[in-house]
Amino acid sequence: MPKVVMYTTNMCPYCVRAKMLLSHKGVPVEELNIQRDPALMREMLARSQRRTVPQIFVGDVHVGGYDDMAAMDARGELDPLLGLSDDPHGYGADASEDGPT
Repeated sequence: MPKVVMYTTNMCPYCVRAKMLLSHKGVPVEELNIQRDPALMREMLARSQRRTVPQIFVGDVHVGGYDDMAAMDARGELDPLLGLSDDPHGYGADASEDGPT
């Protein structure tokens, strides 16, 4: 599973939602709080070219913010990126009984 890094601040509802989504999937997150660390803020800006939080990276892939990650999840693109699904069709162990066999 690739390392997930999330740049956050203390009072950030989208950061909370992003952490909840990843936690629900059982994915550990390295959280980097930029609020009181100008060096981390500069690092985030250099890596993402964005000023808003959260900024989420899976390995070397910049996912973007929570809305970007949620959209990837809805399209079925997040689990493979996280290394959670080897099945390109999404018919893994969590698939319903109605899925193809």
